[in-house]
Amino acid sequence: MLILGIETSCDETACAVVEDGRKILSNVIASQVKSHSRYGGVVPELASRLHIKNCIPILENALGEAGIGLSDIDAIAVTAGPGLIGSLLVGVEMAKALAYVLEKPLVPVHHIAAHLYTPFLDAADALGSSDDFDYPYLGLVVSGGHSSIIFVREPLSYDVIGRTLDDAAGEAFDKVAKLLGLGYPGGPIIDTLSTEGDPEFFRFPRPAMKGDDCHLSFSGLKTAVVRFVHKWRDEGRAIGDGDVKNIAASFQAAVVDTLISKTQRALIRTGAKRLAIVGGVACNQGLRAEAQSRLRRIKLHIPPPILCTDNAAMIAGLAPALLNAHRTAPLTLNADANLPLT
Repeated sequence: MLILGIETSCDETACAVVEDGRKILSNVIASQVKSHSRYGGVVPELASRLHIKNCIPILENALGEAGIGLSDIDAIAVTAGPGLIGSLLVGVEMAKALAYVLEKPLVPVHHIAAHLYTPFLDAADALGSSDDFDYPYLGLVVSGGHSSIIFVREPLSYDVIGRTLDDAAGEAFDKVAKLLGLGYPGGPIIDTLSTEGDPEFFRFPRPAMKGDDCHLSFSGLKTAVVRFVHKWRDEGRAIGDGDVKNIAASFQAAVVDTLISKTQRALIRTGAKRLAIVGGVACNQGLRAEAQSRLRRIKLHIPPPILCTDNAAMIAGLAPALLNAHRTAPLTLNADANLPLT
């Protein structure tokens, strides 16, 4: 079964062809980072316009890399939500047009559910093998817009154990990077600087650790960094390059410690023996290293970076399970910026 996947939930225009839910024949992504970096974040209307500009060339590239034509496709899968509504609409309308012309099934895919599926995609550079990764498992989903801990019982069956109460982890990285004048996107920059800084330079708070819940909160940590920097400046102290690296390392240490500690709590609560860390922040080297160090008794899987960030292979990969469950959509499908995980 050959599935064409389309992903336009935020600022990546992506198309992919996946065979039988596992084998990636192509996975083409057009990033908009350079276009949004001057604004310090994603501009929704600009993202939508760039999706319109990029969607047809990316589709053609994906088909070309896979060595197939549109007539070889068995179904069209598309991100229906959550995400930026304007961006989602570009992908959804494109998928509907293709499904109509080709007379193929239209498969709506939940963006987070697709991230959670990535351990089952064949990827040589993954941390952990996809061959023996199985259900049930715990998923830590961390990205610019989402931070969730989800127990995946079986394909298409999810229990949300913890969710973000305010800022997502990736959002906190971006805001702290902007405060320090580091540019956008902030996550990769802070991760790189952290390798040269002292994570014990200052102990920032580990948010929402009281009690026994698994919810995540990073707004307080972000505020603590803001206050620290403002206090430093109010005292007339210059913040040199070395100080920036130390602040970045200390901030990242707090984020990573919080994520791993909450995940350990969720592993105990659910009894899960397998863990997948997915989403854009799963590219973070500090998070990867800490997970390997502190979760040695757990079967751990972290996809390669290309499958951590938004991509269409994960959309196409999940589609066969949805097809088997008869979860297709009519051509009246609409995008949903707040689509719930069901």
